[in-house]
Amino acid sequence: MTPEAALNEMRQAADPVKALGMQGYHKIDRPYLGLANPDIDAFVKTWRAALSLHDRLALASGLWESNIHEGMVAASKLLTQARIRPDDTAAWELTKSWVPSFDAWAIADHACIAGQKRLVWQPERVNEIEDWVTSEHMWTRRAVLVMTLPWTKQNHPKPEDEAIRDRVLGWAATYVADPDWFMQKAVAWWLRELSKHDTPRVQAFLDAHSDVMKPFAVKEAARKLPDNSG
Repeated sequence: MTPEAALNEMRQAADPVKALGMQGYHKIDRPYLGLANPDIDAFVKTWRAALSLHDRLALASGLWESNIHEGMVAASKLLTQARIRPDDTAAWELTKSWVPSFDAWAIADHACIAGQKRLVWQPERVNEIEDWVTSEHMWTRRAVLVMTLPWTKQNHPKPEDEAIRDRVLGWAATYVADPDWFMQKAVAWWLRELSKHDTPRVQAFLDAHSDVMKPFAVKEAARKLPDNSG
């Protein structure tokens, strides 16, 4: 299965009317086929079952480089898997290589979900994304928070998980004055998810930084706190 063959399969299911709507919605000038996520999932499931890891990585790389929205989403989905055998190093490296080309939230989020799986599998990889915190590329800075979202969700975190939470909260603290809406939203997202499982850390963060954050971000971050009546 070559990237072009895979794209041709997706083109057979294309919906030009939906494609125009998607281009208007995502506001990024690239080709769109008008496929919904379940349609892409069906293609990816078939390809994944038929391909070796080496061939799957090659397909994912080519689909990402196509710059077609659905191709890039499919590339990410090909690598979104809890455990990749026999070794997930190449999948992690490929996912990281995509980060500098992020230019839209949907593309970034699909790739970051693939990255989440690789970080959870080897949490020490969190060390590898620390340089992203100070990147001039907003989507790279944002990826730090989206890829580490799994650490907001544990009900019974181990000490090493709590250390990662504190580390990411330290990174988030450097973003609180960032004027970009997407960065404010990402900080609020991380805090809101964490508040469902670790109220004290979120409250402490807001006590320290809410006066600098945008009001909408503070409201969103606090939305799931137990004492929030909003």
